[in-house]
Amino acid sequence: MTNQPSTQFANRGRGRPGYDQATVLRHAIDLFNRQGYEGTSMGDLAKELGFTKSAIYHHVPSKEHLLEQALNEALHGLTDMIEATRTNAEGTAHDRLRLAVRGSVEILVAHLPAVTLLLRVRGNTAVELEALRRRRELDDKLAELVTAAVGEGGLRDDIPADLTSKLLFGMVNSLIEWVRPDGRYEPGVIADAVTAIAFDGLSR
Repeated sequence: MTNQPSTQFANRGRGRPGYDQATVLRHAIDLFNRQGYEGTSMGDLAKELGFTKSAIYHHVPSKEHLLEQALNEALHGLTDMIEATRTNAEGTAHDRLRLAVRGSVEILVAHLPAVTLLLRVRGNTAVELEALRRRRELDDKLAELVTAAVGEGGLRDDIPADLTSKLLFGMVNSLIEWVRPDGRYEPGVIADAVTAIAFDGLSR
C-alpha cells in the first residue's frame, strides 16, 4: 500500500510552498481525529495550513474527498494484506490467521492516523457507509480464516468462531487507544507481542 493520494488528487498540483497534497491530507486526517469529521470544517483545515477559507478549494476539492482518501489509505492496506494471506497456499489456516493478525498490527501502526479514523467512522455519509461496507467484508474474510483454523484443529472449538474473530481483531483495533508513532515500543515488538498473546497465551 502507498500513502500517496489518488492521481486525481495529486494532479491538482502543490498547495502553497511546503504543502503538497500528501501533506494537506495528513493535516486533514489529524484534524478529523482530533475534532471529529463532522466537527471539522474546510475553514478549520485552511486555518491549520495557513490558507484563506476561499483559497483552500484551490488545493482540495472537498472535505468528503479528503475523508475518502484517508479511509482508502487504511482500507487498501488491510485489503491487500488479508487477500495475500488468504490466498497463500503455504502453511495451514492457523498459520495464515497468525500472519493476518500480525499483518493487521503492522498496518495499524504504520498507518495509525488513517486506521484510527477508519475505526471511528459511524456511517453518517455515503463515504463512511462505503468504508463500513468494506470493513464488514474484511471482517467476514477474517472470520472465514478463523473457521478454517478451527476446522483443521488448529484452534479450540469450544468458542464460536465468529466470537474468536471479534476478540482477536478487537485486541488489534484497541491499539489505536495507546500506540503512538514515537512510543517506546517498535512496531515489530508490538506485532510480536499481540501475536504471541493471541495464539500462545500468557502462561509459561
